[in-house]
Parts: sequence; C-alpha cells; structure tokens
Amino acid sequence: MIGKIKKLNFKSLFILNTFALIVTSYIFNNFIFIGVFALFFCITSLTTKNGLETIRKLNLLQNIRIEGPPNHSKKSDTPTMGGVFMIVPFLIFLLIITLNLLSLKLFLLFLIIFGFFITGFLDDYLSIKKKENTGLKTKEKFVLQSIISIIFILLAYEKNFINPLITVSDSWEINLNIFILPISFLVLVGISNSVNLTDGLDGLAAGCSGIVFFGLGTEILMKEQQELFVFSILCYSMSGICLGFLKYNCYPAKIFMGDTGSLSIGAILGSIALLTDSVFTLFIFSGVFIIESLSVIAQVSFFKITKKLFHKGQRLFLMAPLHHHFELKGVKEQKIVENFWKINILLVILGIVLKINL
Repeated sequence: MIGKIKKLNFKSLFILNTFALIVTSYIFNNFIFIGVFALFFCITSLTTKNGLETIRKLNLLQNIRIEGPPNHSKKSDTPTMGGVFMIVPFLIFLLIITLNLLSLKLFLLFLIIFGFFITGFLDDYLSIKKKENTGLKTKEKFVLQSIISIIFILLAYEKNFINPLITVSDSWEINLNIFILPISFLVLVGISNSVNLTDGLDGLAAGCSGIVFFGLGTEILMKEQQELFVFSILCYSMSGICLGFLKYNCYPAKIFMGDTGSLSIGAILGSIALLTDSVFTLFIFSGVFIIESLSVIAQVSFFKITKKLFHKGQRLFLMAPLHHHFELKGVKEQKIVENFWKINILLVILGIVLKINL
C-alpha cells in the first residue's frame, strides 16, 4: 500500500493512520481507539490554530542556528513552543484517568512526562530570552533529564512496574536483572534526545511520532492484557495529538513544537514502553529516531578521532543529524520528510509482523 502512495503528505498520512485505526478497532472489536484519536486530533488542531496568534503576541519566535543549513534562515521568527498545545491536553487527560483509576503506575507516568515537559519548556523559554538557538546548556539539560529519569526508574523498579525480563517473543525472554536500570535510563534519555534531534525539518518529528505512537498502541493491545488497555488508549490519543499538530507543522511550518514537545514525546514513548514491557518493539518502531541520533554520535566521534590522529577533523556526513546531510545534498525538505515517514511506516509494519510471528 505504501508503495502505491506516490506522495505522502499530511492529508494522505492522516487518511492512512485513520484507516489503520479503523481496521485495528474492528479487529479488536472496540471503537474507542478511533474515537480517542479523533477527539485529540480535533483538540490539538483547535488549540494550535487558536494559540498561534497568542504565541506571536508573546513574541515566542524561533531562533535559527547560524551553523545550520543556509536555507533554514527563512524559518527564523516562526512561532515555537507549540509543544504546549500537544502535551498540556495529554497531561490533563492522563491526570483525569489517573485520579479515576487511582493508579500509582499512571501517576509515575504523569510525573516523568511533566518533568520532561518543564525541562523542554525551560530550554525553549531561555533560548527565546537569550535570542539564541540554545537555552539550557547541554550539561544542564542532561542533568535535569537524568534526575527525573532516575527518580522514575527507581520508584517504578521498587514497585515492580519495570520488568527485568525483556520480552522478544512468547518463547524468548532476556533476563537483564539489575542491568535493567541502566538500560531503562538509556531508553528514557536516549529516545527523548533522539526525538529532539529529529525535530529539525518541518513535520519530521511530529509525523514520525504519530506513526510510532500508533504502532506502540497496537503492540500493547496485542498483548491482550486488560491492565495495559489504558496505555493503548494513551498511545492512540498521542497519535491524534501529533497529527493534529502536524496540520500546522508540515511544510511550510506555521509553528514548531520546540523542546517542549520533542523532549516530552520521547519521555512518553520511553516510559510507556518500560511500563508495558515493550522496549524491544519500541526499538524497531523508533528506528528513524535512533538512526538520526546515531548519525550525530558517529559524526562527532569520527571528527574527534581523525582530529587526534591527523590533526584535522574529518566528517562522515555533510552535516548531522542525517536529515541535514540529505538537505545539503540537494534533496528537497518535503521529499526527505516524506521518505522518512515512509521508512517509519515500514518499521511499524515490521515490528507488528515480528510481534505476530515470533
């Protein structure tokens, strides 16, 4: 089906995602999923549309990196911090569910998302205030992420909410024992920063996130565990939120999500995967995010090694993350985003197929 889609834009991605959700709802004989997706798509679309003018009045505008691709200068003064319109509705929804179910697991989920949301908000706010592309220093951001993640991991592990058995298939489990703690840390901080790095082209992070949330919600649903049902609902609501925001974030973007959105999205994906024993599948679904992050690590490492060896640093890519490399190669921004979306859809299909067959 994907091969037949010559041009994957916002409308076709929305139709594809909606169709997939209708099929999922039919298979599992529960249409609450499509309802939640549609509800939050509408909520985020409306809040983003109405909030655009407020952001302009508050002068919350994007600062573009001088060392970034030259054609990105035109994106300067685009409203940012749009993540507020994505994460706040989700946090309110999550809090309502948490209070109704009186669930400690959901309360911990709320706390870590809120923590990453505040971290991203501070980073965006300071960036705008200083009129630079960097708000919090890298070390400061990492320390905040680390403190929030460690508190979440220790509390969740103590309450047996994090399973040291990583499930690959029904017959294959890997017992990580105490090593689940550092791996959980890598999942949370790694995915969060990976989504953040991916958020460099119009609609790239929002579109990929909407796809990954659909995949994660479906994978959790396939576990057929009643206590995990609520996490599927949360994932489908986030899928709707991401696509609702994408309506105004796709090329040419009218608004950016900022770290407020990207760091929070990564935290939601990572924490839900840990609480539902879906880390292995999330690793497959998040292939685009991971490759983007690895391209930065490879670029920096190769530069440092060659500088030490030859006294002149060499680069693997024209620029990292990977999407900037393709930009400088002359590939149009819309085409890069479209191809990354397609790859992400294929990764979700691969993850679900593996889940069925393993």
